[in-house]
Amino acid sequence: MLFNSIQFGAFFIIVFCLYLALRHKFKWQNRMLLVASYIFYGSWDWRFLSLIFISTILDYFCGIKIHKSTELHIRKRFLFLSIFINLSILGFFKYFGFFTSSLADLFSLFGLLIQPYFLKVILPIGISFYTFQTMSYTIDIYRKQMQPTSNFLDFALFVAFFPQLVAGPIERARHLLPQILSPRKLSLDKFYEGCYLLFWGLFMKVFVADNLATIVNPIFAAGAPYSGTEVLLASYAFAFQILCDFAGYSTIARGLGKCMGFDIMVNFNLPYFAANPSEFWQRWHGSSVRIGFSFQLVCLGYLIFRASSITQTYNMLISILTNFQLHSVGLEHMASQIVFYIGVLVVVQIVQYCKNDQMIILKSNILVKAIFYCICFYLLIMFGAGGGQEFIYFQF
Repeated sequence: MLFNSIQFGAFFIIVFCLYLALRHKFKWQNRMLLVASYIFYGSWDWRFLSLIFISTILDYFCGIKIHKSTELHIRKRFLFLSIFINLSILGFFKYFGFFTSSLADLFSLFGLLIQPYFLKVILPIGISFYTFQTMSYTIDIYRKQMQPTSNFLDFALFVAFFPQLVAGPIERARHLLPQILSPRKLSLDKFYEGCYLLFWGLFMKVFVADNLATIVNPIFAAGAPYSGTEVLLASYAFAFQILCDFAGYSTIARGLGKCMGFDIMVNFNLPYFAANPSEFWQRWHGSSVRIGFSFQLVCLGYLIFRASSITQTYNMLISILTNFQLHSVGLEHMASQIVFYIGVLVVVQIVQYCKNDQMIILKSNILVKAIFYCICFYLLIMFGAGGGQEFIYFQF
């Protein structure tokens, strides 16, 4: 059930109506959200729920044991148990195939040919995110930065909270859990802010990211030789594709949470305005010549990340250095498409950067907001990519 699908729209309307009808007293809102979160995650594959149950039960009891014990070696023992089991599950599902194939390649260097064994298992959606989120809970308790909750069902909601379950942002327990335990205050201002974030996140995903994917994918799916100019343009396009795919999901998650009175952390703070790699990482998770140079380094890193092999990466880098053409009808069309798809995004982010406020559009006068919404609605309806494409973060 994708955020950018009609099915999810219907799902959230039902959940939101139930949320408004119920009260926090006796935790009815929380219980409904927990059931909804399990339905949301189980819509991909009900078998995935068993992994969430394991992580939830494990870290709930490890957190209690760590807090109650006064002996350091016992506290370390339960922290190690939490980390070891969580990372073992994550490593099994994500990296078993990688390690078996790498081991086969290593043996082949010594003339030993072995057939790697691959398990026929599906990678559970978002396993990295809820695994690290539950681990953060036991780590915070071990560091005495918070106390464990005694209510198992509330803790289960913290782990499975559907807006940020499958692709983040990864919330620290000391930030999200208190919001689950306490009554949320709903207001029209929060609802309007949530709707704005929902709309802007969908725009980034459906109009920018998914349309840029139609430019990027054919370039990386093709074989050598490559046009250096096409490769460079594709790397620029992918930089904005991956930004809008990641930030789009996180922005939608924040919007869903805001509508229900939750404050979900900002995960993408205009990262392409960073002046150096360190600032880029801070803005991605949580001057102008320097900004351009930093952006070029990031695009180079994306080229390596997006390429399907080291060989493809090498051939593409060589093409940029040796096969670079500036004048071609096909290249001009490709460049104009990229500019068209990122134009509104770039203008909005420049304004956000200059005003140091990501909510500046929402705070603008009615004329500015009317122009903004009209342009975005038009682009979404006329040129938005259909089909409900999955978010890139799902593979993590």
